[in-house]
Amino acid sequence: MAFVLADRVQETTTTTGTGTVTLAGAVTGFQSFAAIGNGNTTFYTIAEQSGSDWEVGIGTYTSSGTTLSRDTILESSNSGSAVNFGAGTKNVFVTYPAERAAYGLTAGSNITLTPGNGTITIAASSGGGGLTWQSVQTGNFTASAGNAYPVNTTSAAITVTLPASPSAGNLITLTDYAGTFATNNMTVSGNGNKINGSLVPATFATNQSSVQLVYVDATQGWKAYSYSVTTLPLQFQTDYLTVAGGGGGSNYGGAGAGGLLSGSTNVTLGVGYQITVGGGGSGGSTGSSNGTDSVFGNLTATGGGKGGITAAAGSSGGSGGGGGYSSAAGGSGTAGQGNNGGAGSTGSSTFISGGGGGAGAVGSAGTTTIAGAGGAGTSSSITGAATSYAGGGGGGHFAGSGGNAAGGAGGGGQGGKAGTGSTAGTSNSGGGGGGAGNTSSSGSAGGSGVVIIAYPDTYPALASIGAGLTYNQPTRSGYRVYRFTAGTGTISW
Repeated sequence: MAFVLADRVQETTTTTGTGTVTLAGAVTGFQSFAAIGNGNTTFYTIAEQSGSDWEVGIGTYTSSGTTLSRDTILESSNSGSAVNFGAGTKNVFVTYPAERAAYGLTAGSNITLTPGNGTITIAASSGGGGLTWQSVQTGNFTASAGNAYPVNTTSAAITVTLPASPSAGNLITLTDYAGTFATNNMTVSGNGNKINGSLVPATFATNQSSVQLVYVDATQGWKAYSYSVTTLPLQFQTDYLTVAGGGGGSNYGGAGAGGLLSGSTNVTLGVGYQITVGGGGSGGSTGSSNGTDSVFGNLTATGGGKGGITAAAGSSGGSGGGGGYSSAAGGSGTAGQGNNGGAGSTGSSTFISGGGGGAGAVGSAGTTTIAGAGGAGTSSSITGAATSYAGGGGGGHFAGSGGNAAGGAGGGGQGGKAGTGSTAGTSNSGGGGGGAGNTSSSGSAGGSGVVIIAYPDTYPALASIGAGLTYNQPTRSGYRVYRFTAGTGTISW
């Protein structure tokens, strides 16, 4: 026979009188008393559905006949005595009487359950039950039974002396406070008593380790009943800005800016994260190219699309390249990273192209007088100073009455007129290169990308930075900032 409690146990009964009740089956949504088990005892409540009589007690369930005996009455509507139930349906369910509940216990209390009668007694700890955590120990000390100690060996090794006259069941816990046991060991002395059956002091030399000791007897002394090494992965949040290389301008169309991603993400100590800084696409007359991708961890910004060649459409990319003349379409930008390039002008005699898309705006379409301007980029203050990134390159035109088409704010290159005046996207901005404005002339190159991370300086500096990465550290109050300007490699904390 055992004392058993179970959740959501409720049946009905029509039994009358003061004796054993016959159970009539589980109420919908509940389980039957079979969950208690044949011959086992439990706390019960019997309550009339249509009357005011009720009873709380300890009873024994019998599967044969599905009955519940009313062995001990704890409380009732009959002044604590058995209720003489009348006709009608009663609910019978497992409960947890308030007078048998354990609450308001203090740390270190021992709880004793006596099966069968529901008695709960609370006794003061004698050192063999609960543990009380003490302040951080920074020097040699003598431990007392019933205590737990964080041990800080940052400055020097520490010797812990155990009690000289322990009693069976005494407990002591010791834990590496600063993760420095490997550098400065913790030595535990038995103070004349054995540790794991030996009089030799025990030395702990593993970082983040903890040991729980219990005194057994004079033969074995203190036994390590639990030993663990716990290194929890520390995570924190860092802001990031990842900008891909801008596309290269062609003989006409302005190039799209590199894709731009910004936000915050969690990083974990000890885990490597890839950094790749994308290059700007090459400019050319017919051989320009898209920019290349930039990467931070699992975040990839897509290289900007090259400008449209002659009367061809601009290429898709992080932001799309501007279309060539004669209404050539702009390239598509990548959702969440950039915008489309502008289309070329409808007029073919003036040879006017569209501007490349930027992170903040689409590239402008060419008009009858001037090529389309590059789309504006996006401003970020991740380094501590507001800076624009990923502007589109201005389109080129041959015979329009207007001047050179502007590049988008954020490093976009200026467009050329009749083959002169185009400029490259700004380095480490991801700006698109300007188009040339002449069939036989080359547009300008896109600007290289950049990867920037910034997080509160309460968190550690990078422990490892790949040799292939070029970086600097802008000053921003309260933050650690890393600005990667070229290369590829892995970083970790």
